[in-house]
Amino acid sequence: MLKHLYIKNFTLIDTLDIDLYAGFSVITGETGAGKSIILGAIGLLLGQRADSKAIKTGAEKCIIEAHFDLTRYAMEPFFSENDIEYDADDCIIRRELTSAGKSRAFINDTPVPLTMLKELGDRLVDVHSQHQNLLLNKQDFQLSVVDIIANDAKELAQYQQTYADYQAANKELEALRDEIERNRQNVDFLQFQYDELTDANLQPEELEALEQKSDTMTHSEEIKSALYTADNALQGDDNGAVEALRTTINALKGISKVFSAATELTERLDSTYIELKDVAQEISSLLEQVDFDPSELEMVNNRLDRLYDLQKKYHADSIEELIAQRDEIGRKLSHIENSDEALEEMQQKVAQLKARCEKEADVLTKCRTKAAKQIEKEMQQRLVPLGMPHVRFNIEMTKETLGRSGQDKVSFLFSANTSTPLQPVSQVASGGEIARVMLALKAMISGAVKLPTIIFDEIDTGVSGKTAEKMAEIMREMGQQERQVISITHLPQIAALGTHHYKVSKDEGAQGTISRMEELTPEERITEIAQMLSGSDVTDAAIQNAKQLLKLKN
Repeated sequence: MLKHLYIKNFTLIDTLDIDLYAGFSVITGETGAGKSIILGAIGLLLGQRADSKAIKTGAEKCIIEAHFDLTRYAMEPFFSENDIEYDADDCIIRRELTSAGKSRAFINDTPVPLTMLKELGDRLVDVHSQHQNLLLNKQDFQLSVVDIIANDAKELAQYQQTYADYQAANKELEALRDEIERNRQNVDFLQFQYDELTDANLQPEELEALEQKSDTMTHSEEIKSALYTADNALQGDDNGAVEALRTTINALKGISKVFSAATELTERLDSTYIELKDVAQEISSLLEQVDFDPSELEMVNNRLDRLYDLQKKYHADSIEELIAQRDEIGRKLSHIENSDEALEEMQQKVAQLKARCEKEADVLTKCRTKAAKQIEKEMQQRLVPLGMPHVRFNIEMTKETLGRSGQDKVSFLFSANTSTPLQPVSQVASGGEIARVMLALKAMISGAVKLPTIIFDEIDTGVSGKTAEKMAEIMREMGQQERQVISITHLPQIAALGTHHYKVSKDEGAQGTISRMEELTPEERITEIAQMLSGSDVTDAAIQNAKQLLKLKN
């Protein structure tokens, strides 16, 4: 629950630093005093978009901070999943805005993105304002109410996963059909490409080998001349280097017995002689291999031209890319040949997933049908004391095509009296009746969902007297169920039933208009409720009436 609220430099608020409590509390104040400003500040804490214009004139920064007690609400998994320190007794969320337009959010002093702040805020506080009554127009809101009471979150999640798989399979099936159609239209062309690339007998690394061979054959005379010169220099009959080295070795061997230095030199030259002789023999072998064959060169160059043409035609940078394209075209051709089997297999998968969806949707329908009966009964019980003795509230469920939420269309039907036929609630209920219906729904939902704090912003619009008292009693009961309920109200009947009473007021001073909020003492409550009863001129009768209202609450 919200146990402390601090606001600094937000619109008309200079500083607000106030404690709040469990149970049912009320906030009163004249129109324009600043109640909506406080709600706006809370909205920023819950992740709403910020506007630098909301900063108090002349201030550089606005701070809004709230402390929550989470000891009863099992929220530790959220903090561990997001790597945020968890303190159940004092969870602090803070929002800071600067005049430069920057916004920062914190949870327990850890900077967090706004989406995370909103995710936590949705679990901490539910603000019900008058515009939320428009939710009764929305079919998905009505369905969500039924789902909450049905407690079918597990079944709904399972169905939505199956439905997502079904949707994905449907897209895959359509893509397969499109691909098969395109490929069938191009089958002749694909076959031509495949035959052309297959007939080319492509070999990896072939291009590099052919280019090397072409270079060698093109320069064969030059190569052969150089090899001949080298061979003659090494093994010529008159002055060959090999023979000269052998002569040198023999000469040194002849003096090695009488000249020890010659021994080491001989050993070194022996190693050189072996290497030089090996080189000479390899050159001789290469000399015999190199030969100019014009017809072979023509064949090599023709092969290169063909490979170059294929690379250009298929926009490939290598033979390996050409081979990959050939294999891909082959796969498409094979796919076309087996397309009927593949299509049938995919259709079967889609049909199976659809059958699973329908089966799981039927489970949801049964859960919802049972919950709808419970809601009808409970809403009847809740609305009769709220000044509608002849009220009828029914839930119409119809079957429609499979969608993300199942196959059920839900419509809340309402009639305030026996003479009016049941019709959609948003079409026939007055403003006051809609307010009472929404309060009854909120009270019912709050019993199924453990939400720490619920704020009602003038939900009492269009009601008065005994009906207002009944609405206050409902909100007080909600506040007694491990929950905090705060009502912003203009009705004294509701204000009197609050365990704690806060007043928002506006003062005009040297620094301009300033909005304040303070908790009232018992004596101040009497005066405030008397003013709500009689206006600015508080009469003795209004004072006595206020005392009577406050006495009734006890």
